[in-house]
Amino acid sequence: MSEEITINAEPRESRGKNEARRLRVKGLAPGVLYGANGPSVALAVNPKELTRILNSRTGHNTIFTLAVQGGEATPAMIVDWQADPVRDVMLHVDLKRIDLSKRIEIKVPVRTSGEPKGVKLQGGLLEVISREVEIECLPNEIPEYFTVDVTELMIGQNLRASDIALSGSMTLLSAPDQVIAHVVAMKAEEEPAAAAEGAVEAAAPAEPEVIKKGKKEEEEVAGEPEKGKKK
Repeated sequence: MSEEITINAEPRESRGKNEARRLRVKGLAPGVLYGANGPSVALAVNPKELTRILNSRTGHNTIFTLAVQGGEATPAMIVDWQADPVRDVMLHVDLKRIDLSKRIEIKVPVRTSGEPKGVKLQGGLLEVISREVEIECLPNEIPEYFTVDVTELMIGQNLRASDIALSGSMTLLSAPDQVIAHVVAMKAEEEPAAAAEGAVEAAAPAEPEVIKKGKKEEEEVAGEPEKGKKK
């Protein structure tokens, strides 16, 4: 999905750790722009603006205009980024030029709607197996997300990637039989108790054997004096 967003960037001549530290002191993050048969360009960008894009509804699928100071202004997407896990700040970002006339491969979130009949009427459990699928489409036709209706699912039934309704230039790249969601039967609560009872019953026959062994030992001990008497 294309958004009317413009992100300003500055070209940077040098690279390395010292340059990265200098940029972060200024509140900027190092990055690189590439793709669409264009040259690779080292940039400095505002990490807060890119973080807002990542946290938006369309996330990393957002297409925005990247305006490089003294250079090009091009549609772009965030394809990779590195963040500090402690301070939660962006350390580096990879940006890709987007040719709006060419199809691209992207992953789109999948959401479910409705309450399955297998849950409501049969007491089953809805399990969501896949939360995204991969498609190919024109940049301006990237959907925010797909929605699949699970209302009619009964126990043992599922929805697969091939059940997702595609439109426009969209083509499914994920395996058609990839399971999105299914309804399964709940396991009976008494099964663990039954298994425990079976274990107790299986152990019960061991008791007579111990008693029998004890009797044999008593007889052997009792027989020893008689042996000595014969001698």
